[in-house]
Amino acid sequence: MGDSDGLRQRKTNGKANIVTISEEGKKLDQKLDQHESYEFGGPFGVLAIMTGFPLLMYYLWICLWFYDGQLVHPTSVEDIQPFLGRMWAHVREDASPNLYAWKVYSGNIFFQLFLAWVLPGFMQEGLPVPSLGYKTLMYNCNALVSLYATMGTAAVLHYYEIFRLTEIIDNYGHLMSVAMIWGFGVSFGMYFIAIATGTQMRMSGNFIYDVFMGASLNPRIGPVDLKMWAEVRIPWVIVFFLAVSGACKQYETLGYVTPNMAFMCLATWFYINACAKGEECIPQTWDMYHEKWGFMVIFWNFAGVPFSYVYSVVYMASHDPSKYKFSTPTYVILYTTLCTAYYIWDTAMAQKSHFKMQTQGVYTFRKTFPQLPGNTVKNPTYVQTAHGNRLLTSGWWGWSRKPNYVADWIMSLTWGLVIGAATPIPYFYSVFFITVLVHRCGRDFERCAVKYGKDWERYCKVVPYKFIPYIY
Repeated sequence: MGDSDGLRQRKTNGKANIVTISEEGKKLDQKLDQHESYEFGGPFGVLAIMTGFPLLMYYLWICLWFYDGQLVHPTSVEDIQPFLGRMWAHVREDASPNLYAWKVYSGNIFFQLFLAWVLPGFMQEGLPVPSLGYKTLMYNCNALVSLYATMGTAAVLHYYEIFRLTEIIDNYGHLMSVAMIWGFGVSFGMYFIAIATGTQMRMSGNFIYDVFMGASLNPRIGPVDLKMWAEVRIPWVIVFFLAVSGACKQYETLGYVTPNMAFMCLATWFYINACAKGEECIPQTWDMYHEKWGFMVIFWNFAGVPFSYVYSVVYMASHDPSKYKFSTPTYVILYTTLCTAYYIWDTAMAQKSHFKMQTQGVYTFRKTFPQLPGNTVKNPTYVQTAHGNRLLTSGWWGWSRKPNYVADWIMSLTWGLVIGAATPIPYFYSVFFITVLVHRCGRDFERCAVKYGKDWERYCKVVPYKFIPYIY
């Protein structure tokens, strides 16, 4: 049974193998849906993040593009003002939100929204949402067909020289500025819309903190869930096409594509294709189920991910290949590491999502390319909680509480290793990412301890390692 808002009242049909939330669990969920304490250092902490991170993005880009990847700084106290003047000049001249950037970036936003709205997809039911009375939301998972429609459109436009893909990397700074404006605009806009429509929840009462954390949980435009749309369609599409643009630029200027740039094309395609082919698994995640849609998520999807994760591409597109050329065995190790980490990440994510689907009575899963062996745990073991949920303890999840995080981080590290020691800046992704993962893991475990109580302690004894088996 459903309604016009895409809500469904989940039917258990009396089956014992389908999870139902206990009354005790509902009380705990209600507690978790209340604001009790500040995160990220509270209002001052989130304000520092909202102002500091965009400045850091500009600084790292300037160092890569104009200073040979070196971390420049004032040479003396007297040089501080001239240094800031030089930095501003780079932003003003090479990162202004020009007409080209507005057309390309905004065009992609509206094109992706159009595809998400009109293309057919796989209908997936999400988890019961406590704030919706444990009803579930339906998601039209059409990211895969949207991705290949985007790739086909881009290829045609590039072939007929209507839109040259090489121009994307050349306008990196301009596009980044427009992305930031979109990130801030959508973040504040969604806050005010939530307040105006009365859909805000878990509010602290502090304006800037609530803008950062978000006000609404599941904002939608027609059939499109904006939070899931933005998580898949915006950042990783841009990341992939930045890598493709870098490859096109190399081919036009050098007559070939380096193994390093080809590596980044493969790595970014792995990620966007995995997100698209496994889109039906995303409604089962914490991001969809609990995390609100605020600046923390919005800015990161619109600007942070696409313009701070592929610094290696920016460096390679602006430097001679001799600066980052490796031996053949090194390339073999690099590619093997990427593929191995990807396999673990992909199958770990699929195992967890398929297990959650099984608890809802879903046993037939979507078949999209590539379906890797081991993506579903047969006869899974789990800890049954008094809350009603089940905690998976087999497959990759029997070795570590966060095996997906470990594999994901290793992939991020290879995105820096692909340029060796030429510059430290591409390693920003992996350094920042491990910080985010550790922090997020702490947030997750803290909530689980509250939500599951003694059952969480029992689970931690069964799966004692947080990340790396036998180490940590």
